[in-house]
Amino acid sequence: MRILVADDDRAFSQLACQMLVASGHQAYPAYDGASTLMAAMRNPAPDLIVLDLQMPAGDGTMTLGKLKQSAKTALIPVLVVSATTDPAMHDRVRTLGAAGFLAKPIDPDTFIDAIEAFARPGAR
Repeated sequence: MRILVADDDRAFSQLACQMLVASGHQAYPAYDGASTLMAAMRNPAPDLIVLDLQMPAGDGTMTLGKLKQSAKTALIPVLVVSATTDPAMHDRVRTLGAAGFLAKPIDPDTFIDAIEAFARPGAR
């Protein structure tokens, strides 16, 4: 699976990409909302986007909204990974179309299990 990791924390992005590659996936980073949108529009498009909520150049909720409004990216599942503890934000990202939400700091096994759930047939 091709996975776009969108997070302005470069250490987190690098760690997440390393975990994903070790699990047999292709992973590449984006560090802000604008580059996330551009990377999602490229061919081949990612099979999944891991998205932080607090990023420059378009926060995660704005980025998620734009991803879900575009016919080219609307069907790409988005797993939000964020340090926010606000339950209203969890509900908001689900309403915007996020397929899931994980809290930071992430547990590596939980992270990979969530990713693998999207790799199963019919998970989209």
